[in-house]
Amino acid sequence: MAGLKLGSRVLQLDGDDSELIAALAGVVGISGEACAVVENVDQANRFERAVARTGVLVEVKTAALGALPFDPETFDVVVASNVIGKMHMNDRVVCLQQALRVLRLGGRCLIIEQAVRGGLGAFLSQRTLDAQYLANGGAQGALKAEGFRGVRLLAEGDGQIFVEGTK
Repeated sequence: MAGLKLGSRVLQLDGDDSELIAALAGVVGISGEACAVVENVDQANRFERAVARTGVLVEVKTAALGALPFDPETFDVVVASNVIGKMHMNDRVVCLQQALRVLRLGGRCLIIEQAVRGGLGAFLSQRTLDAQYLANGGAQGALKAEGFRGVRLLAEGDGQIFVEGTK
């Protein structure tokens, strides 16, 4: 789904899925680069343990998602798994601006998050996505608002949606 290939450079922003970056790193191989940015030491330790189990190379950095510690135009793909929709609006705006900054021209930002459920399913799932975020178009609206082009829903399944935008 991420459209990675050998030699690509990928960055994962925080999120709940510490094993995702290990899977992405396996695709880009040693000729590529895989990095993750998390906001606290506990998450960094969890990410490093997940990576160690798979034997791939991943650089894990602890930093604010609103101040990514990378040069402009460093990555081909930025993946945000279950993090953007949970942020406060100002934090989300700054995070997506930073993602746009570190992407190369033609690079893509992939947002993975819970699909919005309706009716009783919404009540039972106790969704954690910001209501204002959802009212403004969710991931698609957020990417468009920060200047991403070609924003589209890639897929929806297993309770998740996959949205991408291009720099």
